[in-house]
Amino acid sequence: MTTRLAAIGLGDLGRMQLDGVTAHPDADVTVVAGSDVAADARESFAAEYDAPAYADYEAMLDAEAVDAVTVVTPHTLHYEQTVACLERGLDVLLEKPMVTETGHAVDLVNRAREGDSLLQIGYQRHLHPGYRAVRETVLGGEIGDVHMAACYLAQDWIANTQGTWRVDPALSGGGQLSDSGSHLLDALLWTTDSRAREVAAVMDDRDHAVDVNTALSATLDGPDGPITASVGVSADGTGFEESLVLWGTDGHLQFDHGGLTVFDSSGGEPDHRTFDAGSYAEQTTKKVLAFLDAVEGERDNPVPPEFGLRVTALTEGAYRARESGETVDVTELVASAREEYGG
Repeated sequence: MTTRLAAIGLGDLGRMQLDGVTAHPDADVTVVAGSDVAADARESFAAEYDAPAYADYEAMLDAEAVDAVTVVTPHTLHYEQTVACLERGLDVLLEKPMVTETGHAVDLVNRAREGDSLLQIGYQRHLHPGYRAVRETVLGGEIGDVHMAACYLAQDWIANTQGTWRVDPALSGGGQLSDSGSHLLDALLWTTDSRAREVAAVMDDRDHAVDVNTALSATLDGPDGPITASVGVSADGTGFEESLVLWGTDGHLQFDHGGLTVFDSSGGEPDHRTFDAGSYAEQTTKKVLAFLDAVEGERDNPVPPEFGLRVTALTEGAYRARESGETVDVTELVASAREEYGG
C-alpha cells in the first residue's frame, strides 16, 4: 500500500527527508501535501512535488487524505503540531528533540499508545551501524556492568546558526545542548539502556542568547546499577567531533568517527571495528525509510517515543540545574510529569 505522506516544515532538513525518500527505489510513498509558514518554502515545495502547500498545518491535516506526517519545525512547536496529528489518528516522524518539556513528552507517549499511532523520534543513531554495535557490545555483557561514561560533541554550530530560529530561545527552547547535543544524550542513554537519575550542569552562552558550551555531571540508572557520567557539548568547535567512552567491570570501549574499539580487562589485543554509515543525507533517508516500513507494519518502531522522553527529561533537568546551581532530581521531574499527565 502506498503511504500518503504530508510534511509539516519544509526547510532544509524537511526537504532533505522528502527528496531522499521519494528518490529511493524501495519507498512506496506519495507526498500529498506540505505546510510551512515561509511563502518561499511553500512555493518551492509545490513546484517540485506538484502538491498543495499550506501556511496552516491544521488546515492541511483537515483538507488532505493523509496516512503519515513528518514534523521538522522549531523545537518549541513540536508538541502542539504532533498533538494535532495524533488527534487525527496519523503516524508521525517527529524530528529531534522530541519536545522541550518533560510533561509534553509524557503526554505524547500516552497519546501515541492510547491512539495506537506510530510516533518515531528522529534519532538516526539508532540506525547507525556503529552505535548499534556499541549497544550490542554493552547489552551483550562484553565489558561487564557499565559503571562510568564520558562523552562529548563539538561542532561549529553557533557560527552557522546566526540569524536563524535556532538561536531564538522562544523557538529553539535552548542552544547546542538541546539541538545537536540531543543526539549525544540519546546515544549515551540508548547504548547503555539507561535513564537519568540526577544531573548537575554548568553552561556558558559566550555572549549569545542560547547555550554554547555545556558540561554535565549525571548519575544514570542502568540495567546493572548506577552509571557515573560526564557530558561535554560545544557549539564553538571546528568541524564535527563526537566521542563516547564506556567503562565496565570487565573492560571498556571507545567509539568515535574512527570506529569502535573494545578493550577487555585481561590486557589483550583490543578489538577494533570500523563502520560506513554513509553521508548525513543517506542517514536521513534511512531514517525516513525505517519510518515508512514501520507505518506499513514491516518492522517495529526503531525509535519509540519513550526514548525521546528520556532525553527530554535529562535535557530539562540540565537546564533547571544550570538556573538553580543545584543538582536536579530527574526521576522526580518525570514522576511529577506523570502525575500531571498520567502514564
